[in-house]
Amino acid sequence: MSQRPFRILGIQQIAIGGLDKSRLRRLWVDTLGLEVVGNYQSERENVDEDIAVMGKGPFKCEVDLMQPLDAARKPAVNEPPLNHVGLWVDDLAKAVEWLTANGVRFAPGGIRKGASGFDICFVHPKGNEQFPIGGEGVLIELVQAPPEVIEAFARL
Repeated sequence: MSQRPFRILGIQQIAIGGLDKSRLRRLWVDTLGLEVVGNYQSERENVDEDIAVMGKGPFKCEVDLMQPLDAARKPAVNEPPLNHVGLWVDDLAKAVEWLTANGVRFAPGGIRKGASGFDICFVHPKGNEQFPIGGEGVLIELVQAPPEVIEAFARL
């Protein structure tokens, strides 16, 4: 493999799904004390999501609490319950180009705006014949880190 032209900086989010996000809020917000800072709904993605956070500033991490808008439709954001892990990346476009050239399979949709307003894309949970490297059962979201996050991780 050639020299990697990007860095994975840290965890940006974890996304947890259930049939009723109020049960998720009971643990993550009411019991553990995370703060809900937003909500995102998408018919196309079949999701109603509360965005909770822990930490502050550039090291803030989201815990997205998701339920399907329609439990009978796909995608089923509650299966598996740990829906995906989001990773900060310092150069998303270079990462996608390099990873694709090195056999990583991406989910359909390409780079686009995510629920929190950052550019995102997803590594597919499973590889295939053309792109044999996947998340081995885990959906992985790559998230373009804003400058302040890149700078903060550079100081570590």
